[in-house]
Amino acid sequence: MGVAISDIEGLKGLITEEWSDWTTSVEVTQEMINTFADVTKDHQWIHVDIEKANAGPFGGPIAHGFLTLSLVSHFSEQTMPQIDGALGGLNYGADRLRFLNPVPAGSHVHAKSRVVDVTEKAAGKLFKVEIAVHVVDDEKPAVLYESLILMIG
Repeated sequence: MGVAISDIEGLKGLITEEWSDWTTSVEVTQEMINTFADVTKDHQWIHVDIEKANAGPFGGPIAHGFLTLSLVSHFSEQTMPQIDGALGGLNYGADRLRFLNPVPAGSHVHAKSRVVDVTEKAAGKLFKVEIAVHVVDDEKPAVLYESLILMIG
């Protein structure tokens, strides 16, 4: 059982400096990268030209930063605390986004998060959640993101 959506003080109690447990990992395949390139029309060689990327600065193709960021929705389902009475969460935007480390094709990524703020809005409660996406076994995050999620209910 979680905290009631109507209990702002209880929701503020979810604010912490401690990170959640790691999520399950997702493999970032070359096929996934190629599909993302097709959808976004971003065919930069560091993502899709394997031969050229192998000789490039990262030693092989890497995922688009926005591809890695797009996995945050999947990871958030595993790390967000349960809010009783919430009808759902809406992407409200972001306060901060950094791409800090490449994600090589074929690597596995996972994430951890923490609630850093909760405020009241007319439509619900606005959560600021810091999310760190890492290549598994790499201490430096690939993506560090402050997500704004409007919980309605």
